This record gives sequence, structure tokens and C-alpha cells, in this order.
Amino acid sequence: MSTKVPAIRSQALERGVDLERFPAHVGVIMDGNGRWATGRGLQRLLGHREGYRTLRRVLLAASELGVRYLTVYAFSAENWRRPEDEVRGLLSLIEQAARDELRIMHQNNVRVQVAGRTDELPEGLRAALEHGIKTTAKNTGITFTLAINYGGRAEIVDAIQGIVREGIPASEITEELLSQRMYNPETPDPDLIVRTAGEMRWSNFLIWQAAYAELFVTEKPWPDFGGDDLIEAVLSYQVRTRKFGGV
Repeated sequence: MSTKVPAIRSQALERGVDLERFPAHVGVIMDGNGRWATGRGLQRLLGHREGYRTLRRVLLAASELGVRYLTVYAFSAENWRRPEDEVRGLLSLIEQAARDELRIMHQNNVRVQVAGRTDELPEGLRAALEHGIKTTAKNTGITFTLAINYGGRAEIVDAIQGIVREGIPASEITEELLSQRMYNPETPDPDLIVRTAGEMRWSNFLIWQAAYAELFVTEKPWPDFGGDDLIEAVLSYQVRTRKFGGV
């Protein structure tokens, strides 16, 4: 598959996107892989495989458009409840993708990081992720965060437990302090959350950080999502007035 990114900035300008008001951080709930596959008479895992091909295209398109941070929901803490064969296959696929896509991400100046309880992941997968983080640590382009074995509530629990272990008194606990104890505190809160496959749920994704994020939902399953859909999401974002509780 070609890794060449199309002239998506020109496409965005033609459709009226203001490249000076682009969301700095976009989060994506990549939903619908399994349904995409079963609708075509394929095994669900093939849908996830196609979904990771889509992820490469969207990541490079987002980088070309000027997104500074892209966080994707790859495997939730609740996904362990799925059939064992599917979980094993999905984690193996993520490990393979982490290894196979590293060269392309490094060539495109992508910085890789993860979010989640990675200590609970299989050893081979942890090693692949750690290698990607180390290899791309000095890259200065888009920061790509893979949320894996991730849950928003679990992240908040982990943050609070860390504060308790440090012996910080209750009177000193603030929103700012809690934000600093999240998995990647240097990453700004998301401006825009994109969800595919038409589901109108937050699904425990970045629930602390996304308190004021704009939400864009498309009926398309994730494997059918592309650069033009990302442009549509940004256009939707740019016509909204973000008040953050104000008037």
C-alpha cells in the first residue's frame, strides 16, 4: 500500500477549512471494524486488520493537515470481555502493526506514545510499543497516542491512587493536580472527538480530558473513514462556538 499522503490541505481549503483554526488535538473512537467485516461475510478480525490500514492513512492525513496530537482508542479495558480468540487475535494484530508501521511513522516524524495499563499487556506487545516510543521520542511532528488497555475511569482511579501514595492532603487536591497525574499530562485536552459507526456514546474514552471537547459522529464504520471524512469533522468543529461554560 502506498504511504503517500494526498494533497489534503488543498482539499481542505477548497471545502472552506480555516487552516489557522485547526483542532490541535483530535481523539478518535474507531468503531465498526467488526460490523464492517461481518457485513461483507468476513471474519471480524479482518475488519480490525482493515481498520489499522485506515489508521495509517488517517494519521498521515491528520499530520499533513496540521493536527498536533491524535489519540485513538485501540483496545479498551472492557475489551477483555470479548471472546478469547478475538482478544488474542486483536492484540496480536496490534503488536504486528506496531512493528510494521514504525518505519513509516518514523520517516514521517511521528512521535509515538501510549495510554493505558500497559503492564497488563502481553510481553511481546509491550516490547513492540516500548521500542516504538523510544525510536520516535525525539520526533517533532504529530504526537500519536495509542490508547490500549485504556479506560477513562481507570485512568482517574490510577491518578487518585498516585496522589494518595504521595500523601498529598485533600485540601491540596485540585483539578490541575489531577490533570497532572493522568497518563500523558503533557498532552493537551482534546478539542474534537470523532466517533465512527454512528454510536452516540463516549465509551469511557478520555472522560476527564474531553469534558469540553466537541463531538463528531459519522455513520461510516472506521474502515471506510478517510481524509475527506476528517475534513468534514473539522468543518463541523469550526462552525461551533466553544464557550467552556461561559456565555
